[in-house]
Amino acid sequence: MYIHLGQDTVVRSRDVIGIFDLESTTISKHTRKFLEKAEKNGEVITVSYELPKSFAVCGEKGKKAKVYISQLSSSTLLKRSGFIDSL
Repeated sequence: MYIHLGQDTVVRSRDVIGIFDLESTTISKHTRKFLEKAEKNGEVITVSYELPKSFAVCGEKGKKAKVYISQLSSSTLLKRSGFIDSL
């Protein structure tokens, strides 16, 4: 199954490590550090240049994880993932 993150970006749901709300998670200095490091290493992909609301961390086995910044809310992405049905 695939998750549409916004614009023309789609990822496999099995590659999703986590979906996070940008506003509530960036309060933590650890999250800010993680995002800064990912940006510095070229692992951040901005899906849209609209106001960002969430980010998804995705990775395939044996490859570096990518961080997708999305204009969609984390709850919307969670619904699209199908994971909410299994909770």
